[in-house]
Amino acid sequence: MGIDYGDKRVGIALSDALCIISSAYEVYQSKGEDDALEHIAKLVKDYNVSDIAFGLPLNMDGSEGERAVIHRAIGQKLEQISGAKVHFIDERLTSAEAEDYLREARVKWEDRKKVIDKISAQIILQTYMNSRK
Repeated sequence: MGIDYGDKRVGIALSDALCIISSAYEVYQSKGEDDALEHIAKLVKDYNVSDIAFGLPLNMDGSEGERAVIHRAIGQKLEQISGAKVHFIDERLTSAEAEDYLREARVKWEDRKKVIDKISAQIILQTYMNSRK
């Protein structure tokens, strides 16, 4: 599972059974951290997820700022409540990459805003799976 975590929207991606291809799953409209973690934990159970690639928003120089610290804490909570192993993946420029994909596919701006987070999660998950090969 791939996660692009945001305070209001959480992009979620899932892989195929062989963990070769990631697919955008959904953008969850979060009602807060506890709500988002509960929703993700349910998906972990429903889809028998063992590993989660959790986007880590690093600064452009690779250092960890305030958002990265917050994401690490949320990822650790998710690991505790879901039982899945959380792996933190550098998410720098994933939104820009997702935006490029959607623009190339000629998706209208209004529609891109609705799906960009799950495309970012898909990129995060694919990055993690490629790093394991």
